Amino acid sequence: MTSPRPPRLPDGWTVRPDPRTWRVDGGATWIGGSPPRVLRLSAAARSRLDGPELVVTDATTAALARLLADAGVAHPDPARAPRAPGPGEVTVVVPVRDRPAELERLLTAVVATAPGLGGIVVVDDGSGDPAATGAVVARHGGRVVRHRSSRGPSAARNTGARASTTPVVAFLDSDVVPEPGWLTTLLGHLGDPAVGAVAPRITAWAAPDAGEDAVSRYERRRSSLDLGARPAPVTARSRVAYVPSAALVVRRSAFGEGFREDMPVAEDVDLVWRLAAAGWRLRYEPAARVAHEHRAGVRAWLERKAFYGTGAAPLARQHPRRVPPVALAPWTAAAMTLLGVQRRWSVAAAGAVTVLATARLARGLRKPDEPWVSVGDGSRRRGSPATGRRRRRFAVTGPVPLALVLAPWGLGGAAWQAAGALTRHWWPAAVVGAIVSRRVRRALVLAAVVEGLADWLRFRDPSAGPLDALAHVAAHRADDLAYGAGLWWGAWRHRTAAPLWPDLSGKGPDG
Repeated sequence: MTSPRPPRLPDGWTVRPDPRTWRVDGGATWIGGSPPRVLRLSAAARSRLDGPELVVTDATTAALARLLADAGVAHPDPARAPRAPGPGEVTVVVPVRDRPAELERLLTAVVATAPGLGGIVVVDDGSGDPAATGAVVARHGGRVVRHRSSRGPSAARNTGARASTTPVVAFLDSDVVPEPGWLTTLLGHLGDPAVGAVAPRITAWAAPDAGEDAVSRYERRRSSLDLGARPAPVTARSRVAYVPSAALVVRRSAFGEGFREDMPVAEDVDLVWRLAAAGWRLRYEPAARVAHEHRAGVRAWLERKAFYGTGAAPLARQHPRRVPPVALAPWTAAAMTLLGVQRRWSVAAAGAVTVLATARLARGLRKPDEPWVSVGDGSRRRGSPATGRRRRRFAVTGPVPLALVLAPWGLGGAAWQAAGALTRHWWPAAVVGAIVSRRVRRALVLAAVVEGLADWLRFRDPSAGPLDALAHVAAHRADDLAYGAGLWWGAWRHRTAAPLWPDLSGKGPDG
């Protein structure tokens, strides 16, 4: 499906380069985004990027800003967005069932943090005590729409959207609390007429009476709903592949038929991918924050993780090639397979494959007919996928040094994916293999320990000690075990192996 050409960005729209975008060759080559891309900018484009930001003033700067933002190497500044809708153009929709105390907490925060709203619609999804829900909503000037029996949160959100008349709908679950400035920040992104939905950062917190334990500490760092501190476009198989419906702002014109009511889980992922397929842009904006009350207690927490895992199978059937456990280029897949054999000859062969891939990458980077991006001179405007991660401050000039940096990072990224899949998506099969094979057992233990410690280093409290590392690794492995169990159960129930099958084509989800 070919997306329509997005509308032109308005004058005054501002984008700033991502701090992790690596610019080499005097700014002619940009490496960044997710999935990583190599962009070659024309002289005309570089002349517009002399300062710390790019402000749209004409058609050329509008095209350049659009390209950089879509690639994820630069991000819009929502605080300086022209033509953004105001709170009066927004209806907050809340699906709820028998949670009057949480609803009271939420609506109090909504009224305090987003004054002048166009409306509040609470959909009572079959509560046992609808009068209690109605009393809370009445105190905050909202309106109640009731389902006589529970139809699920997706149906409740759709009912609320249909009951709204404003051009923008903000969905909030009853177990969240928005922080000051959340709505204004998100609405800034809707100053871009191509953006159909935008989501805040959802941080985890526990109720005051829940106490502090390993689950609470882990969730604060590693919540499934917390997508990190860096803004991003929302794209399948990228760093921010989806945004949760616990807090989501959507244009009514983009919403269409809304959430799939036959999907009790992953309905938010399905919605944003359908919006993207229809040509809408989607943004994740961590400057807007909404706190989410996570499950208290180990059992409830693990059940929720397993529940999330069951959503992979219906997603894989609805959106082929968008949810593989591993997505690798053929050369990285070959190198990882050879390393997994754990023989001297196979390690040497993996090194040879990496050398050949590096040479091929260097040759491709110097080809004049490669799909480098040029803006302002009427030539090509596509980006070529880059292999591996990216960094900023290296004196790299020319295709060979660049390939020598990118290819090993590509192999490192492949190892990270493989370790994560082995301990999360594939762990039932890996455990069976470990029983009969010493090599599989060694690989599984190594992946579990090294990936767990690396995850702790990435998210740890700098003042934490060794015991915190052990608790984090244990919680991380429990998270993976629960998710993987749910994934396999969902795959069996839906009679599909699609969410377990790796993609080794090296291509994007659209081929």
